[in-house]
Amino acid sequence: MSAKVGLPDWAVVTAERAEHIARVATLMDAWARTRGVGDAEAARWHRAAILHDALRDAPAEVLGRYTPKGDWPATLWHGPAAAAAARKHGEQDAGVLDAVRYHSIGWADWDDAGRMLFLADYLEPGRTHLRKERALLAARVSAEPEAVLRDVLRLRLSWLLERSRPIRKETWELWNRLAAGDSSSSD
Repeated sequence: MSAKVGLPDWAVVTAERAEHIARVATLMDAWARTRGVGDAEAARWHRAAILHDALRDAPAEVLGRYTPKGDWPATLWHGPAAAAAARKHGEQDAGVLDAVRYHSIGWADWDDAGRMLFLADYLEPGRTHLRKERALLAARVSAEPEAVLRDVLRLRLSWLLERSRPIRKETWELWNRLAAGDSSSSD
């Protein structure tokens, strides 16, 4: 692990990205404490936070060493690549790997590590858009994580729709599961 926020040696991030990763980890650690999550689960959340953008600033040739891109747009390659790199370097927890792989788009079959990462990545206080709204959402996570997850996903879907951007099937599947009231996670 490198000194940069506990990032793995294989990480490729800028200083600004390392700060984002640290804010995401800090937020997830705080939520784990306020939600009374056990030490083992809190450690899983922390690993997911540290790994999620570990290859965000890597060039395409580095990303391609870890995972085929398939039908993923280039802006999303870092999630699957970071999950594959983490697995290659010893991470065996499927929930952590799924959290990292799908953190940019959502996934209906996440456990709490994935759900919390999706929230923390969007709600971390360093982001400047909708700052007040996101701070209010972040303050609600400990008490009502499923409601906040629906609200965050709604915001993200609205952003994509307003810009006529494609929406991946994984994102729609997560929305449909949440809209149907199925808040069960697979942990």
